[in-house]
Amino acid sequence: MFPAQALAEVMLRKGWRVKLSTDARGARYTGGFPHTVEIEEVASATFARGGALAKLAAPFRILGGVISTMMKFRRERPEVVVGFGGYPSIPAIGAAYLMKLPRMIHEQNGVLGRVNEKFAKRVDAVACGTWPTALPEGVEGVHTGNPVRGAVLERAGSGYIPPGDYPMSVLVIGGSQGARVLSDTVPGAIAALPEGIRRNIRVSHQARDEDFDRVTAFYNEAGIAADVQPFFQDVPARMSEAQLVISRSGASSVADISVIGRPSILIPFAAATADHQTANARGLVDAGAAILIPESKLSVETLAQQMTSILANPDGAAQMARAALSVGMPDATEQLVALVEMLASKEE
Repeated sequence: MFPAQALAEVMLRKGWRVKLSTDARGARYTGGFPHTVEIEEVASATFARGGALAKLAAPFRILGGVISTMMKFRRERPEVVVGFGGYPSIPAIGAAYLMKLPRMIHEQNGVLGRVNEKFAKRVDAVACGTWPTALPEGVEGVHTGNPVRGAVLERAGSGYIPPGDYPMSVLVIGGSQGARVLSDTVPGAIAALPEGIRRNIRVSHQARDEDFDRVTAFYNEAGIAADVQPFFQDVPARMSEAQLVISRSGASSVADISVIGRPSILIPFAAATADHQTANARGLVDAGAAILIPESKLSVETLAQQMTSILANPDGAAQMARAALSVGMPDATEQLVALVEMLASKEE
């Protein structure tokens, strides 16, 4: 929802009217949208969840949603329709395709999701948040980047303090509420660091509720200063203060790391659809800004070794921070807006 929200906010400031079309499930996550955005609920469905009856009913729910949306579009014709992936976007993009309205999709990840893949050849533009993005043959993408939160933009390009013989911060994040595999390996890896590094480490570790007690206990017993929470409200602030970020490589996390500009060790979620988290990490890794460790190769020893290679090398860490900034796109929302306005002008 965030890229859609970011686009809506800027379009409203530019004087556009914005409607959000989503299903009942998606409507539960619209609290951050400006109150002037009109939210329309439409029927949609997925073939990926539910029992046999739900899957049999899915095409009929989708068809009903498309027909309902076409009727709304006939009453009030949109100048541009933008889809952000996922099955809730099917009715609006499907209706726009059938009515030959200007339309585009935005894909956050380095691999198209199933819905965006189906529509990639049926839209006027494909905006790519991650570059490169694997696209169907004959489809050209436009690299717009992934919009980031205002709190991230406020810290874009924050000055980086290279690691040294003074307190250093390590930020550990794994999705919105941490990742089990990071809780299994990061505390041990930090405990295994050379003493000259280890004594200076301060950790902010995002851990799931079920992992909180054991992670907290490990850090306490090892004498490592750690702030363990299931959710950090101030990730951008903590990231800007960090010498190193250890993270999953979800699209939003990768965007935040590149816009703020920090060295990172990325551990892609092994079960991600089409291994898209590995694709998300590619830009930072190829730029020399990040070290990628596949989940299958992750161990306490491997992680400790890679952490040491960064935290014991101030010049190299500073170069990684600069490299991260080189692939960041703090103007991603403006790039999306420009693409929307270009499509609208063609319609005129």
